Amino acid sequence: MAEAAGGASLTAADLDAVPPAVVDRLLGARQVLAVCHENPEADALGSALGLVLALEQRGARGTPVCADPVPALYDFMPQIGRFRTEPDPGAEYDLIVVCDCGELSRIGPALASRADLLGRVPIVNIDHHKSNSGFGAIDWVDAESAATCEMVTLLVLAMGVPLDAAGGDMAGNLLAGVVMDTATFQHPNATPRTLRVAAALVAAGAPLAATSRLLYRTKPDEQLRLFGRVLARLESELDGRLVWSQLLDADMASTGAVAAHSEGLIDLLGQAERAQVAILFKEQGAETRISVRTRDGGVDATTLAGRFGGGGHARASGATLPVPLAQAIPAVLAEARRLILDIAEG
Repeated sequence: MAEAAGGASLTAADLDAVPPAVVDRLLGARQVLAVCHENPEADALGSALGLVLALEQRGARGTPVCADPVPALYDFMPQIGRFRTEPDPGAEYDLIVVCDCGELSRIGPALASRADLLGRVPIVNIDHHKSNSGFGAIDWVDAESAATCEMVTLLVLAMGVPLDAAGGDMAGNLLAGVVMDTATFQHPNATPRTLRVAAALVAAGAPLAATSRLLYRTKPDEQLRLFGRVLARLESELDGRLVWSQLLDADMASTGAVAAHSEGLIDLLGQAERAQVAILFKEQGAETRISVRTRDGGVDATTLAGRFGGGGHARASGATLPVPLAQAIPAVLAEARRLILDIAEG
């Protein structure tokens, strides 16, 4: 057993899941750029920042970078203000770690100001998305992990860093990602290992109750108004097995909401009693973003999203279609119907 700070423990098998090549590469780096995906959420932010804090305990230097500013929703995460929207122009990075990105393109323009880094600095790709394309010099993709923060927790322990490092700030960031991607352990992706990881982080000082409240039970008025508009458009068919709604560009302006306020909408749609497939269509100018949730034993969400160039997890996936809502909705619904009926007839 590997003892985590605070008395909680993870099994030897848990730590053995970390590839030695990933540990060796990180321990050998001196200046690390930790990049997460654009339009970030807690798992992306927590994994990149948590890794930087761990590296600093080992004497390295790290820069957490995200192409988009961190939404105010995540201000409670310790040291979140350290995120930059571009690399440090004077830093001589010898390693790039990309966290929580199924494709390298998901980092957006984060490296636009230092495009020279791509191609000459090795990339370690750490992700839990089933659809990850494997773009790193070293790829660690674990689709059985509920969150990339679950993986990074195991990684920092394998690096010899105690979970209570940085005064508990590292554990706080990592727990935020686990809570976010499991909806406080409500999703079926929460495994016994996920719970062991969470227990170790709580034992190391991460505030579970406060994190859960801030992520899932605290919403500004603008967000509640936005949810109301989208839920009022709820539609269903196939006796409730397929449900969907739309989030329009105009909704953001009329409610005063920002992009981060749409977080959690698809999970509400997925709570429909008989829904096997739930889809949120987000208008994004001339494009349409879809978020998909499915139930255990039914349609694989990656199959539906993959038909439109997307990916993710079996129960939670997404895609961006290069067409407006009016074209995207009938095309996606037709494929969703076909997948639902195929399972019913099979």
